[in-house]
Amino acid sequence: MSFLDRLAAAVTPAASQADRAQARNNIERLAKDEPWLESIVTQHKEIEQAFAEARNASGTEARRRAAEQVAILLTAHATAEEAVVYPAIAEMTGKTQATLAYEEHSMTKVQLAKLRDLDPMSGEWKEKLEHIEGAVQQHVYEEENGWLPDLAEKLPQQRKRILSERYADQYTRYDKGVGAQRSPDMVYTSA
Repeated sequence: MSFLDRLAAAVTPAASQADRAQARNNIERLAKDEPWLESIVTQHKEIEQAFAEARNASGTEARRRAAEQVAILLTAHATAEEAVVYPAIAEMTGKTQATLAYEEHSMTKVQLAKLRDLDPMSGEWKEKLEHIEGAVQQHVYEEENGWLPDLAEKLPQQRKRILSERYADQYTRYDKGVGAQRSPDMVYTSA
């Protein structure tokens, strides 16, 4: 963990597992009536599962494939949020939240790129994966505990319908486009 990461953790400590579970319960109740929100929460769960699979993968190739799946899911999810949800957050609830959200996505992408350069069987790879997972967990908590409920409360119904359609379109473009074009040769390898 870098100096800046340790400093940030000291200033804004990560949410506890209990806090994250409470936020998830609350957002799941809210998402039952919000298709766009239900999609986001479902993807959060898929990303969490992908991290678990990467953490538990054994062998170099299995870890590479699992980490690549994490990267694909995170990038598809981030692309959709950045194109559709964060502009709405900036407009309806605050530019500061949206700016922070974009920054967190950017840093996650940087860390994923660094992960690709590490030997999947090394302790450094495992530590980097855990670091990324922890950052993503905190980001998801921020979304589920505040940003998304605030948006759901303030967004007019017509905008919610449009947001649902656009979000699904953006996610599918990346996820299906990459998935359909991906071959085993596209899985990253250590330098």
